[in-house]
Amino acid sequence: MNANELTKLVLNALEDKKAEDIKIIDISNVSVIADYFIIASGNNRNQVQALADNVEETCGKAGYPVKQVEGYDSANWILMDFSDIIVHIFSKEDRLFYDLERIWRDGKIVEKDQL
Repeated sequence: MNANELTKLVLNALEDKKAEDIKIIDISNVSVIADYFIIASGNNRNQVQALADNVEETCGKAGYPVKQVEGYDSANWILMDFSDIIVHIFSKEDRLFYDLERIWRDGKIVEKDQL
């Protein structure tokens, strides 16, 4: 599975649990840490954790276990490392505060149908 297919898998898992404002940023020409950042928001701590759980379960079943997860207990900002893809799941307040879209503005916003 390539990064595009894994990205689609993550997007479906996020959409399944009603993630809000999902953004895909292609950072492959900006950084070597990953090909894509996927950024999404949840309405509360429980939803943020449910989003992360569903992404981990869906990708794991497809043979792509998460390499590392940070921030799960606090559920303000959960970072999930899948090597080629980094998933950021935020509470709404923390997403506004950290504003990764602005920090990584040199990356290219990708629409789901472009994958």
